Amino acid sequence: MKNLIKKWNSISLILRILIGMIIGVVLGLLVPQFKVVSILGSVFVGALKAIAPVLVFVLVMSALANASVGIGGRFRTVIILYMLSTLLAAVVAVVGSFLFPVTIKLDVAAASNTPPSGIGEVLTNLINNMVANPVASLMNANYVGILFWAVIFGLALKKLAAPATRKLVSDFADMVSQAVRWVIQLAPFGILGLVFDTVAENGLGIFTDYGKLLLLLVGCMLAVALIVDPLIAAVFLRRNPYPLVFRCLKESGLTAFFTRSSAANIPVNMTLCEKLGLEPDFYSVSIPLGATINMDGAAITITVMALAVARTMQIPVDIPTALILSLLATLGACGASGVAGGSLLLIPMACALFGISNDIAMQAVAVGFIIGVVQDSLETAINSSGDVMFAAVAEFHDRMKRGEEVKF
Repeated sequence: MKNLIKKWNSISLILRILIGMIIGVVLGLLVPQFKVVSILGSVFVGALKAIAPVLVFVLVMSALANASVGIGGRFRTVIILYMLSTLLAAVVAVVGSFLFPVTIKLDVAAASNTPPSGIGEVLTNLINNMVANPVASLMNANYVGILFWAVIFGLALKKLAAPATRKLVSDFADMVSQAVRWVIQLAPFGILGLVFDTVAENGLGIFTDYGKLLLLLVGCMLAVALIVDPLIAAVFLRRNPYPLVFRCLKESGLTAFFTRSSAANIPVNMTLCEKLGLEPDFYSVSIPLGATINMDGAAITITVMALAVARTMQIPVDIPTALILSLLATLGACGASGVAGGSLLLIPMACALFGISNDIAMQAVAVGFIIGVVQDSLETAINSSGDVMFAAVAEFHDRMKRGEEVKF
């Protein structure tokens, strides 16, 4: 048995995940009644979600407490990259919606969730989450609060703590990181359970009922992931970015697609950053930051769904209004992590720009929940893989300015 486990672990993790995916699809189609298989997915996602808040807190705190001088420029660069990418994603969604207009059926029972009343409420929620009780933030996986307090404690440790204390914090961060590596080794079995659950519950019918809307969403997201984001990376790196793009999609986007949680994928992203040779002081902060403000997929979802509702209601939308919608979707998407229900519950806020009532807009939210098995999965994959890619671009850009050799 020991030799069998050793041989299994010697296989590439991506190949093992693909094997798990294939087995999950086969089981989901042949024996969908065997619900016990889906427990594997629940356990895997649960373990990632449980460890991720602790990982982010201790890594950010340790990174700042032991930080070397001179990486402030990288943080400015990565924030610019995150925000620019999200804005351009919203613009792509506007262009796609104008080129391929779609309508949706607005006869779906409204979702029970309560959306934010406007961008002001979204930003207020963001600020309130930032100053929430640090213990409560860890318990509730409030990453805005976790980041805020980890930064505060990390800076305090750097200023006041003895070297031995900072070393202890660093050792604790290493311990949590090792636990994360063990959890990630279970990914093939977790993906098997997640794929089985998706296939058994939804089959292929989701592609026919809302096919045009899904195609538009998927098309916009792929355009951003394969054209827009690589173009941004190419401008900063001045070299072919696609090896980096495809590696991030393969090693980060694949797991994010099935876990459907940017928070759960933070440990996966940090492991990938380590493989890429990035500095822990930098990526331990930039990755959780990206999970909060790098929201390309969310901006696309908000924009496409709002314009689909407007077209269904036969409300004319001109170019200036559409560009304002892009900016609104960008700001809203950055605050989506602080709103229960994520990007879908920001659709009514965007619809309000066109004077569409909340009752009508909430029906679009319900449609979003129906197609979420595809939309939310791809949205998370685009968001999460972008976190790693832009973190890498920011660090490689900084190294290249100093004349260092960069390989990826």
